[in-house]
Amino acid sequence: MSLLPITLYGDKILRKKTSNVLDVDFYTVKLIKEMFETMKNASGIGLAANQVGANKQIFIVDLSAIEGYEQSKPIVFINPKIETFSEEKIVMEEGCLSIPDVRAEVERPKNVVIKYFDTNMQEQELEADELLARVIQHEFDHLQGVLFIDRITDEVKKKLKKNLNKIKQRKIEFDYPVTEHVDYQLL
Repeated sequence: MSLLPITLYGDKILRKKTSNVLDVDFYTVKLIKEMFETMKNASGIGLAANQVGANKQIFIVDLSAIEGYEQSKPIVFINPKIETFSEEKIVMEEGCLSIPDVRAEVERPKNVVIKYFDTNMQEQELEADELLARVIQHEFDHLQGVLFIDRITDEVKKKLKKNLNKIKQRKIEFDYPVTEHVDYQLL
């Protein structure tokens, strides 16, 4: 297996809705394994397929590196659909491997119920709360072309503008492989 380069803020694939997975073949299994390796190398707890350049409705979550979640098992979500969101919302700080060194407070529903397919293409349903619910929503957003910075106020986003432009231009140091520099219109 190998590490995959992570797409960065400004890469067009992060803004496109991903395509459904029709079957889990050798290449899909390889992609999922490499996603876990890439996420772990970058000290992440969630990763969507489009964050490694794959146009697929897949994201992974592994909270086992987080205190209090050491017993959690890694989960692969294929063709996920969030069925319900709780009315109760909570605010937590979020970050993203595609937007390194940028963090912001984001309000999201406290609980979700998600349906998805596992790697055997068996339909599953999961009720999640707190951190797991947050990571699921964050990664699900990626598959829709939505980033966590789309869920913050314009005032906060304005404060982050300089850092976001540095990321687009690849003018910061990265601790993990990232996609090649591509010129995009700045904010």
